[in-house]
Amino acid sequence: MNNIKVNFSIKDLENLTGIKAHTIRIWEKRYNLLSPNRSDTNIRNYSLSSFQKLLNISYLNNNGLKISKIAKLKEEEIPIKVRELASRTKVEDHAINALKMAMINFDQVLFYSTYNNLLENKTFSEIFYSVFLPLLNEIGLLWQTNTITPAHEHFLSIHIKQKILLNTERLQLLEPKPSSKTFVLFLPENEIHDIGLLFINYQLRSKGYHTIFLGESVPMESLTDLLEFFDDITFISYFTVYPIPQEIPNYIHKFNELLLKKDNTKLLLLGKQLFDLQVDNLPKKVNTFNSIEKLIEQL
Repeated sequence: MNNIKVNFSIKDLENLTGIKAHTIRIWEKRYNLLSPNRSDTNIRNYSLSSFQKLLNISYLNNNGLKISKIAKLKEEEIPIKVRELASRTKVEDHAINALKMAMINFDQVLFYSTYNNLLENKTFSEIFYSVFLPLLNEIGLLWQTNTITPAHEHFLSIHIKQKILLNTERLQLLEPKPSSKTFVLFLPENEIHDIGLLFINYQLRSKGYHTIFLGESVPMESLTDLLEFFDDITFISYFTVYPIPQEIPNYIHKFNELLLKKDNTKLLLLGKQLFDLQVDNLPKKVNTFNSIEKLIEQL
């Protein structure tokens, strides 16, 4: 329990809830919704219960409840109102808030109960697109702003990975489509962020395709061995942190020369490192995508 974050700055709350610090201060002063502790230098400091309460207030407010009405609710009535609203409105926002709380508290039970509740009305793919992906994007920003620690990010990532792997395992015994096409999924050297690639592998397997998942930090040269085994290969990779943007054109050029000489080979790329890449200059066998959905749609 010593690893649990129990104190939050007002900037932490802004990052975690999306509510501006200025608005939080107004809600405190005008409606007495939060009661922060203050340091000797008068700096606000918020408890874990204040964070949870603000998440609930944010959810109610975003779903049409005026802040003046929320302020009139008793403390114990706020989470009840959230549950009532979540049962008849968009559940994704409520689920994302619950998963944030699970992450902050390292609460595995809350993670799995939230996930299982989502499964009652959604497929795994729907959960990934509507809940996990938005949450992961937000978590990345929270980590960059020091709102959460790497331990929080790892806690969330490993549990999402477990769900992807579990759903993929259920497909492994299915015979691939009667086709010679093979998808090889890999991450370049030093790249370790594999959740997106794992989900793409799951999506391909669910469509009946033959896939080979090689995972993180794969040297380009080692991929040449696959050319001896398969005639029709589509390589897929995800650039989240590496290569750095200025090295990507050279990486793609080298990949094209080394691995895309055969007729039925190509490379599909995703990842935020590609945002500024000049796609007009790419080799004809290399394509980039700005989302997993777009890539899957084309396949």
